[in-house]
Order: sequence, then structure tokens, then C-alpha cells
Amino acid sequence: MTQVKECMSKDFTVVTPETNLAACAKIMRDQDIGFIPVGENDRMIGMVTDRDIVVNCIANGANPQTTTARDAMTAKTYYCFENDDANDVVQNMAEIKVRRLPVVNANKRLVGIVSLGDLAQNVEREQIGEAEQAITAQRRARKAA
Repeated sequence: MTQVKECMSKDFTVVTPETNLAACAKIMRDQDIGFIPVGENDRMIGMVTDRDIVVNCIANGANPQTTTARDAMTAKTYYCFENDDANDVVQNMAEIKVRRLPVVNANKRLVGIVSLGDLAQNVEREQIGEAEQAITAQRRARKAA
């Protein structure tokens, strides 16, 4: 059994709720990532995704220089534990339709980020393919709506 902590990236950035979205976008660009955890008082309180910035800010005419991470973040955050089985996490990612998850320890402190790509090297190829299909189907349905 491969645990998530064996696959995850430990190199990640956390922004404060007061960080403006322009700064969040620059971090995403520079690190080639699609989301940033938002932390306050040593706890993750949400995530800002590239989609949050575009849909919740720019498309509504908000200024990314003055709009904060708190204004655009998704407060309901899915996560997994560092000791979770990689196969179980891939299945969970397919069910909740996400490509990456924050990883927390037993005290629910953020310790990493794991993506389908990270997990692909440690689980069956077929399982990764099924997860990608489930996620892509949801995105196609969203576009069609």
C-alpha cells in the first residue's frame, strides 16, 4: 500500500485571507499551479483556484488588485490525510471531481499537496484514467449548461 505522503509535493505556498487576487494569480503562474491554500492562524480555511479568480472576480468586474483571497476563496475544502492509501485517494478524487487535494496530518495541519499526476506513478493506470474521465465529464457538462 502506497501512502499519500510518499507521492505528495511538500513544496507549496499558503496565502493569507488578505492576499489580493493579483498576487495569488502571480504565484499560480510562477509555480505553474491551479490553486493556493488560504491559511489563517495555522489552519487552512479555504482555497483559491484559478477558476475562482476568473469566475468570482474578473467576470463580475471586481478588481484583482483589491479583491482578496477571502472574497473569492472556496471555503468548503476537500482534503486527504497523509497516511491515506493512494488508491483510495484517486477514487475519492474521481468521486468529488478534483485533480488535486491538500494533504493534512493527523492534527489537520497542511503538510502537502497531491495531484492525480503525483498519484499516477503509484496506482494502476486504469484507475487514473477512470478518474480523469469522471472529472472531464463533469467539466464538459458544466460547459454545456
